[in-house]
Amino acid sequence: MLLPRLRRLLARRTQPPAVPPLPPDADPAQLAPDAIVPFRCNLCGTRNAVALGLLDRERPSCTGCGSNVRFRAMAHLLVRELFGAPAIVDELPVRKDLVGVGLSDDASYARPLAGRLGYVNTWFHTEPRLDIANIAPEMTGRYDFLLASDVFEHVVPPVARAFANARRLLKPGGVFVFSVPFSLADDTVEHFPELHDFRLAEEPGGWRLHNRTADGRAQQFDRLIFHGGPGSTLEMRLFSRAALEREFAAAGFASLRVAAEPYLPFGIVWPEPWSLPMVARA
Repeated sequence: MLLPRLRRLLARRTQPPAVPPLPPDADPAQLAPDAIVPFRCNLCGTRNAVALGLLDRERPSCTGCGSNVRFRAMAHLLVRELFGAPAIVDELPVRKDLVGVGLSDDASYARPLAGRLGYVNTWFHTEPRLDIANIAPEMTGRYDFLLASDVFEHVVPPVARAFANARRLLKPGGVFVFSVPFSLADDTVEHFPELHDFRLAEEPGGWRLHNRTADGRAQQFDRLIFHGGPGSTLEMRLFSRAALEREFAAAGFASLRVAAEPYLPFGIVWPEPWSLPMVARA
């Protein structure tokens, strides 16, 4: 009996002191990079305490599910749009009548969302399939929400088709939570503006893209940018914020906002003004 008590006592003495929570409206700009941010992951419920400078768009920062700021933000923004207030996903009421789809969403937020909402994660190359550049007519106006995180930079041009189809998928007033890497330049940079009939090949010296344009000209491109490793998902373009705003407007979305606001209780902070998530309404 004494040994278990001694172990519990030692464990309590060796645990780090509790970090008091920060107010939801705390300004990260007023905190030092080494300031400890206590947060609860809105995807898995795990309590974490992480230095502010380590809360990054892509770096895993939840010790429970390994989510990063981007993944937590996607679910946080959707929940706020659908329910009007922040919430841990697993603590939401079950609302299977709220129907939506994700485009290759990460499992860290796809799984908890599927447990609470009428949500299906879809893929380009495997079932359940959804090619955002070529949607089936019966899908038009069917969904309350759509999620796409870092997908549209990989869509074969012209990318305007993808934005138009995203709008077509949604019911009136439906919400689109969206992210891509973007710059603050005046316009999007298309890496392969005449892409038509193409293939990727691993050749001596690296990967190469071979393209034949619509008018029959042969093109070759090297120094390709892949997300997820060479030969994986090819980057077709680098968006600009201004061009994204034009794409959403041209596709017929009624509203668009850039979701730059932090939410430290969920470990969401955006130290840079680029590549921020966006929320659009149909």
